[in-house]
Amino acid sequence: MWRRVFTVVLMLLLLSPLAATAVEVQATLDRSRVSLGETVTLNLRLQGGGSANRPDLSALAQDFIVLGSSSSSSLRIVNGSSTAELTYGVALRPKRVGMLQIPSLNFAGGITQPLQLEVVAVGARGADSKGPDSKGSDSKGPEDAFMEASVDPASGYVGQQLQYIVRMYFAVNLNGGSLIEPKLDGVGLSRVGDEVDYQTERNGRRYSVVEQHYALIPQKPGHLEIPPMLFQGEAMDMSNPDAFFGNPKPISVASSPVSIEVRSIPAAASGITWLPAHQLHLALEGLPAGGELRVGEPLNLSMNLEATGLPYEALPPLSLPTLDGATVYPGKKLTGTRQEAPWLVGRYQQSFAVVPNRPGTLTIPEITLTWWNVQTDRAEVARLPARSFTVLPAAGAAVQAPPGADHTATVPTTPMTAPNTWPWRGIAFGSLALWLLSLLGWLGWRRRRALAEVVAVDVAQTPRRLRATFLAAARGDDSAAQARSLLAWARAERPALQNLGELAAALGSEPQQAAIAALQRKHYAGSTESGVGERLATAFRDGFVWRDVGAAATSLLPPLYPFSTTKP
Repeated sequence: MWRRVFTVVLMLLLLSPLAATAVEVQATLDRSRVSLGETVTLNLRLQGGGSANRPDLSALAQDFIVLGSSSSSSLRIVNGSSTAELTYGVALRPKRVGMLQIPSLNFAGGITQPLQLEVVAVGARGADSKGPDSKGSDSKGPEDAFMEASVDPASGYVGQQLQYIVRMYFAVNLNGGSLIEPKLDGVGLSRVGDEVDYQTERNGRRYSVVEQHYALIPQKPGHLEIPPMLFQGEAMDMSNPDAFFGNPKPISVASSPVSIEVRSIPAAASGITWLPAHQLHLALEGLPAGGELRVGEPLNLSMNLEATGLPYEALPPLSLPTLDGATVYPGKKLTGTRQEAPWLVGRYQQSFAVVPNRPGTLTIPEITLTWWNVQTDRAEVARLPARSFTVLPAAGAAVQAPPGADHTATVPTTPMTAPNTWPWRGIAFGSLALWLLSLLGWLGWRRRRALAEVVAVDVAQTPRRLRATFLAAARGDDSAAQARSLLAWARAERPALQNLGELAAALGSEPQQAAIAALQRKHYAGSTESGVGERLATAFRDGFVWRDVGAAATSLLPPLYPFSTTKP
């Protein structure tokens, strides 16, 4: 038996290093659409480190010519954890026009996913393509270098991201140079992703190509003309002996201008926040799994909005609606734009602290955000469904019994027939009487002692001392101590108060209510506003200003929710 257990443990120890060094294999193409004669790079990536032999590429011979291969490795260290990556690059040239498939390949013990590559005829990629023999080129020697520029799609809406693509073709050795981007008014233009290098053939001559993508976002409707993109550099003619002695030939190349039509916001999108996106995702995180909350205890939520094809500056602010039975305190927000070539991806994250102020049911209504899908050219709605939660009383609060409940316990009795033993019964009753007298005496002593302790506590915790404790906490920066001492002082006058929300509702002074709201923002939502303690001390220096019993409570917060909501 023990020998079998030892064998199993030994096998687990031997297999654990293999599990710890699990790798991930992935195949990607540097482009998804090329012209016939161009080269495309297939990258096979091995995540997790290790080494790999040259993969079997025979399955590619049907549709591609394998021109060559290379490998590179990298190591990244983030927060003490390292990630190794091995990249095996394969240069391919398609043999025919059409939708070609790169099949699954066996690499480093893993199987890659199949990929699709669209191959089009020469000249079909851009309407303004300029070959080496085209007229109107500003290049000195158009047979050596030329440029192309195009916009995809050829038209779009105001605020929609378009792809501005620039390709530099050169058949000479460049000795440096710079790309001069056009200056446009009312148009956002920014680079997306890294340059892509490949080779192609035009009019029987091989060219090296450098391709760069830009995010172009027009800000006003109408006809838009993008000026030429310029390249200025130096070329080395290796057939010239003087090239080795610092006599390069200057070269200047310009693309043709590109015209596009920018459409206005469609009538179907009137009255909504204009969000022309490729994709959009709205989520609310931090909801309790059990569906139960407690009065006075904050529920920390995070609303996340992510849009593909929009920078974060174009996204609307996020907020929750005013909730019946709870107070909403907005917290920190995180914004940013990342690049997932060829798209900009804007992100807006807003945190909230939801503090229930009474037991019962709390409902967060349905949240909707209407946006414009540029792929389908129609409006769509992102929805967060309504959620309801059970709010329990505050910790330590008395639990009321349901109305109509019977508080009298019913004990079933069984009739018994006792034997006629009167002497023993007398002795038993006498003993019971003595025990009851002893118990009553002990209870009386305990009651007198408890009363004495209560009197001592009450004398020690007088309203004056509680007020002094609160003012001392207000001079510090501990929001928890400020909230605790203020509530303890208030309970000396109003024992039924359970939390700061009930205290604010019971006050009739706006400065005191505003000071409590600032304290709650700091305590629950992590607000960084200064002078909260000073506001508290100033507002409550002369004591509490209680509201009249018949006065109506008013909300201290302005409307926080710009989106549409549907109450269940």
